[in-house]
Amino acid sequence: MPIRWYGTGDTTDPRYRHFSRIVNFTLHAGVFAAVNSGLWFVQAMRHPWSHLDVFSELWLGGLLIHLLVVVKQRPGVNADSGES
Repeated sequence: MPIRWYGTGDTTDPRYRHFSRIVNFTLHAGVFAAVNSGLWFVQAMRHPWSHLDVFSELWLGGLLIHLLVVVKQRPGVNADSGES
């Protein structure tokens, strides 16, 4: 089931911006999972890559930083009234 936004697409709405950040994070996590699983599979089947663990760890660190930014920028309880 796709993720949908049922409100207006107003970029000044804090809840809409937060929803956009969540969608961007989930895309980032999906690409991370797909690319890393593919690289580790290819490494196991054919060609050893000595720095793949460092690459994966750095990208995972970037993904965790992205998660922290999304959580930190979460709108407050009063986001509907424009107060934050």
